[in-house]
Amino acid sequence: MTTLDLAPTRPATPHSAAAAAASAALRSLGTASVASLLPGRSAVLDHLAEVLPGSDTHPTSLVIVGLLRRDDTWPTAPGVLDVVTSLLAGTVRGDDWLGHTGHAEFAAVLSGDAADAEVAAARVLAAVTEAGIPGVRACAGVTVLSSDVTPAEALRRATLSLTVARSVGPEQVIRYSGSR
Repeated sequence: MTTLDLAPTRPATPHSAAAAAASAALRSLGTASVASLLPGRSAVLDHLAEVLPGSDTHPTSLVIVGLLRRDDTWPTAPGVLDVVTSLLAGTVRGDDWLGHTGHAEFAAVLSGDAADAEVAAARVLAAVTEAGIPGVRACAGVTVLSSDVTPAEALRRATLSLTVARSVGPEQVIRYSGSR
């Protein structure tokens, strides 16, 4: 995979500063978690239903980022989810859309083709690694959206790719390219 340096459209902020700013904003709102502010799975499906019809003329991709961690049987701590949410928000462009599809899975609907989505996903995975959260790494599944698939099928394809990426190991980006 060739890596391109696509800078985010908003000014770069050190990840720890971004996480601190997000935490301060949450305290002022009285919200317990940054991750809880992201739209959930049903909202992800609704957003996919909105963008799928135009995806043939305006290339759009779905990236699902999933956390990998030591299997200690405990749920991922809310603080870890907050940091990862802040990192994800800090590495995507202003016109991209974020949500979550599971406890430790984040969805990003991105303008652009598969190569653009793979670069964006790699940027997020690198940010998670650079954050140095003990025992936590990430991987991603990517699918290109097209008007001939349903929102559920698009989500299934990205999730299937994430499952394969998880089986390969940390910092893997797998693009859906099959007919299953």
